[in-house]
Amino acid sequence: MTRSVHEANAALSRIRELPYGIARSTAAAGELDEITANGPVEARAYALFVLVESYVWGNEVTKAYLPFTQLLRWWDEHPEHFDEQDAHSLFWSFKWMVGNLMDFPAVPAAQIDRTLDDMERRYAVAGNGMNAVTMSRFQWERSRGTQAVAAAYEAWVATPRDDFSQCEACEPGDRAAYLFDVGRTDEGVRLLETVLAGSPECATEPGDMLSHLQLAYLEQGRADKAATTHRRGLRHLDNGVAMTGPQGRHIEFLARTGNAERAIGRLVEQQDNLLSADSPRDRWSFLLSVGTATALLAREHGDRSLALREVPASTVAGLDAWIRSQALELAAAFDARNGTDTATRRTETVWASIPTVLPVSLSVLTAPSGAASPAPVTGRAVPDDAAPVGVGEPGPGGAPTASTASAATARTGGGATGPELVARASEAAATDPASAALLYQQAAATFEAQGLLADAGFALAEAAQIAALEQDLDGALTAFPRAVALLRAGGVGPEFRGQVARAFARSSARAGDPLAGLVAVEKELGDLGGPFGAAAGGAGAAGHEPGGLDGTGDEPSSRADARSRERRELSDTRARLLASTGEHEQASAAAEAVAEEYARAGDLPGAAHAFWLAGTTRAEAGDPEGAVDVLESAVDGFRLARDQRSRASVGNELVAILHRLGREDAAAQVAATLSER
Repeated sequence: MTRSVHEANAALSRIRELPYGIARSTAAAGELDEITANGPVEARAYALFVLVESYVWGNEVTKAYLPFTQLLRWWDEHPEHFDEQDAHSLFWSFKWMVGNLMDFPAVPAAQIDRTLDDMERRYAVAGNGMNAVTMSRFQWERSRGTQAVAAAYEAWVATPRDDFSQCEACEPGDRAAYLFDVGRTDEGVRLLETVLAGSPECATEPGDMLSHLQLAYLEQGRADKAATTHRRGLRHLDNGVAMTGPQGRHIEFLARTGNAERAIGRLVEQQDNLLSADSPRDRWSFLLSVGTATALLAREHGDRSLALREVPASTVAGLDAWIRSQALELAAAFDARNGTDTATRRTETVWASIPTVLPVSLSVLTAPSGAASPAPVTGRAVPDDAAPVGVGEPGPGGAPTASTASAATARTGGGATGPELVARASEAAATDPASAALLYQQAAATFEAQGLLADAGFALAEAAQIAALEQDLDGALTAFPRAVALLRAGGVGPEFRGQVARAFARSSARAGDPLAGLVAVEKELGDLGGPFGAAAGGAGAAGHEPGGLDGTGDEPSSRADARSRERRELSDTRARLLASTGEHEQASAAAEAVAEEYARAGDLPGAAHAFWLAGTTRAEAGDPEGAVDVLESAVDGFRLARDQRSRASVGNELVAILHRLGREDAAAQVAATLSER
């Protein structure tokens, strides 16, 4: 029986709720096939748009043009099957397609011109405003680098906004990017500062705006503003869509501010973007930003070794040369299509000129006084039931302000007590994380001076966590071990120390030293009976929970539950650290063991996440068939836990593996079920 329009539209809307990726695109393609074959015809326009949207935002933009042309043909042949929203989606998607065509040098200039002319004609016939058309023409002139670009920009900004204009978060960023390119820096900064005051958000904003603004502040010599904008921008990079451009600009920023180690670390972390991106233009732009960084870094760090997987370079100097050759090759392809030499000249400028360099401190915590090694911990112990302040993650809030120890001391009034400092830090965390971290650090020192070691440890752990979130990994990696030592000396149980050890482990992994975190995690696990799934003979292998701190085994049930829960969390972290060291088989076994423990404890989300890790590591260990079984368990676990986004995300991995195995029917079946409630 043919579904009703309402039923078909509801199914498509559920697909749109999935995160972008191959699973969503596969589900959208399957739904379009079903509607094309069996109706209802009134839902076909919506189905075509959902597929176009899925491809555009799911890193498969080259596949979007076919359903887009089908959507246009359907509009020409059956406008009666388009409701108001369908028509709006059709005209809105024109902007995506025109922009995408420009980003691929293999697409002839004549085809782009025809598409732009068709867009303008259709907009005029439909009675739409022309802001999107003038914006697209400006983008095309800017892409080619013609002399008409300035006039095209003025025509765009002079055209009244309408229903098809860029969203109010995106348009200022697009305008400012051009202003910065042509040297109108102050004008671009004023524009972005005004817009950012209103906290705009969309798929790529404010992350894209902030990545441009941090560099503009360097040009203006405003180090404090540059630092806070950089930190704020980093918090908006993990948003579910590709942020290749901002990622490259953050690497450039680090190199131009004297943060060489951070620049190199982030470059290695983002190395996949050196080889692939959503489009050739996105890759070329990324190479230019990173090339600015490597050209600077190569002067003093040219011989520095780099751990690159597929790029044929092993040092900073070698990578710099490779990036330059790749960027020039892409530039030549664009220039051949565009009939100009703009891309080549812009590429050569990166290596021929010296960008503005401004030293910027990105540290959040102050360095401990005295020797590099932390002072021995002595003082009063605390009762066994002491609980942590939280080791929580402060919300993103606004941009933190650049702070120094003296400034923080002035704000605290100098002689504040430990509890007063903690209260002020907690209040500041949402709006001024950098200052909050210093306040927690001061509170820790105050508590320690009074012999309150547990309080000192928890306060320092909070400071370290904020430092990690604010990208001060050096500060975090110094503070976390000290916090654990204070907690241990203060008599705090491993069920609470473990939370801090896990936070330290995450930071150590991000810093490229997961083994340091692994040692800390395994030390706490040892006090809790060892990891689940450990070799036979350990306390964990027998399936027993350890007794109380005195070894009598008569601890209260609430404490036993806390210890058991923390043991699972530590075992899960241990598995993730093993995976980050490349021990994929060992990591997979450890993850499956703790997944079963999560399931026995009734923690369905924990079990699903652990099964997800086990499946990912099985695939990386060269066992895709085995990965399928475990990932299916993860998908089912997230379904039972009603975590739809995680279910779809792991579904993306499962569908991709099934495609690689040639199991297309199974992939389509999995994708189709992901949008089901």
